[in-house]
Amino acid sequence: MDIENAGDVTQILAAAAGGERAAIDQIYAILYPELRVLAHKRIRSSNNSEVLDTTSLVHESYLRFVKAGKISVDNRRQFLAYAAHVMRSVVVDYVRHAQAQRRGGGNIHVTLDTNLAESMASPADEIIRVSDFLDELATVDGRLVSIVEMRYFAALDSDQIAECLGVTGRTVRRDLEKVRLLLLDARG
Repeated sequence: MDIENAGDVTQILAAAAGGERAAIDQIYAILYPELRVLAHKRIRSSNNSEVLDTTSLVHESYLRFVKAGKISVDNRRQFLAYAAHVMRSVVVDYVRHAQAQRRGGGNIHVTLDTNLAESMASPADEIIRVSDFLDELATVDGRLVSIVEMRYFAALDSDQIAECLGVTGRTVRRDLEKVRLLLLDARG
């Protein structure tokens, strides 16, 4: 995206913040290639066949944007950060639904060897654990949640995250280390 379009994106985002459906459609069309890259990175990094494909993830995210009715962001960077949050929501909901179906939906599942069942954690289980951890972390530090969402669910690197948040790459790396330590502490 060139600098001229950056001003256009900001104007369109302002209209989308006012709830204009056409503006949401337009911003999504302009940033669609970037959103596909984010989704592709997320899916590739998951190594998990249970997660949506790139196109489905981007389109489901779009439907959630439309359902929300308006987007409260001021610029392209904030939009991409918000898109990472929406993609997290889509992936987590999809994994939870797939796990419920795999485990018999509402049926009661009985395992004869609970140690065996616990040792067979899937990548889908990891997605749920990360999401649950982020929900807890949100009560402590919202920026840390945003950083993890952008890293884990959108596969952005530290410099891209720093650009989205308006901080330095060093700050992002320090915050990622803080999250890693918190996660280790949470595991006990």
